[in-house]
This record gives sequence, C-alpha cells and structure tokens, in this order.
Amino acid sequence: MVHHMALIAEMGFELSVEERTLFSTAFKNAVGARRQAWRALTMLEHRERGEAGRKSIKGYRAVIEEEIRILCNRILDILSKEILPHATTFESKVFFYKLQGDYRRYLTEFEPNTQLAEDAHESYRMASDIALNDLPPTNPIRLGLALNFSVFYYEVLNSPERACLLAKAAFDDAIAAMDNLDDNEQAAILKCVD
Repeated sequence: MVHHMALIAEMGFELSVEERTLFSTAFKNAVGARRQAWRALTMLEHRERGEAGRKSIKGYRAVIEEEIRILCNRILDILSKEILPHATTFESKVFFYKLQGDYRRYLTEFEPNTQLAEDAHESYRMASDIALNDLPPTNPIRLGLALNFSVFYYEVLNSPERACLLAKAAFDDAIAAMDNLDDNEQAAILKCVD
C-alpha cells in the first residue's frame, strides 16, 4: 500500500481528505510494525546473557533500523517535495507538518541526532503555529498535533514539564470551546481528549 499511496502523492496535486488518510495509514502501518519489532528486539538484547545471542539480536535489529530509516526517509522526501508544496488548506498543512515531525521523531528513537531532533521540533512548531492561528481548539488534527508534540517534548527532549503544559493547554482550550458544539461534535472531541 505504501508504494501505491506514494505514487498517488507524487502526482502533483493536493490530496483529498480520504487520500491523506490512506497515505498516512499506509506509512503508519509499515513503520509502526517495524518500530514495535525494534522495541521488542531492544528489550531482548538487554535480557540476553549470551554474547552470540546478543550479537544475533543486534544484527537483526540493525536490519529493522535500516527498514525504518528507508521508510521514514521516503515519506519525509514525499512530504517535502510533493505534498507540502501542494497543500493549500490550513488543515492539510497542519496534518502534513505534524506527519513530518512524527517521522523525524521516529528516526530519533535509534539515531539520537541533534539535527533530527531540531528538524522534528521545527516541523511540529510550524504545524502548531498554523493550528493555533487557523484551526479551532476542538479540531481533531489540532488536538492530535498537541498530543504528538507533547510526546516529542517528553521522549526526545526529556522535558516532561513542557510536555504536560502543552497537552494540558490543548485539553483546556478544547473543553472551553466545546460549549459552541452540538452533541455529536462534543462526543467526537471527548474521544480525542479522553
């Protein structure tokens, strides 16, 4: 699915909401399974007592890392060259800058690289600037961005205080704005912030 969605994204037009969802889901599934395997292998490596076993696990983990690196670099390349230049709506821009931040963050999990962290922070900051100015506090993409940006602060920058402040501000803003929504919209937002 990654291959086909990449081809669609490279056609040179803005993706519809459905295409955007399929594109992000394709990469999320491909990278997510490998991230999960990488974490499991990392735990196994730490538990393994034998040198031969550790070496074998480390070798397989390196293969998984390379697969993650290839997929992340592929989506980052598509985002910067094909998708973001064609994004015209505020919602699309926030969605794709958030996605860019996410995949840069995933790379920092096994490449603790200051530049990668700075690039991820910049992507999240750009998404956040647009979201705060142009999307309502109850917008699910804005709420998802706040959650992922707070995860970045917590896991990558080791700043739990900043992570909590960001998440709490998004939650408080969404709750305050819910009075203006109908019951169905309120239920959808409560799912996001729960």
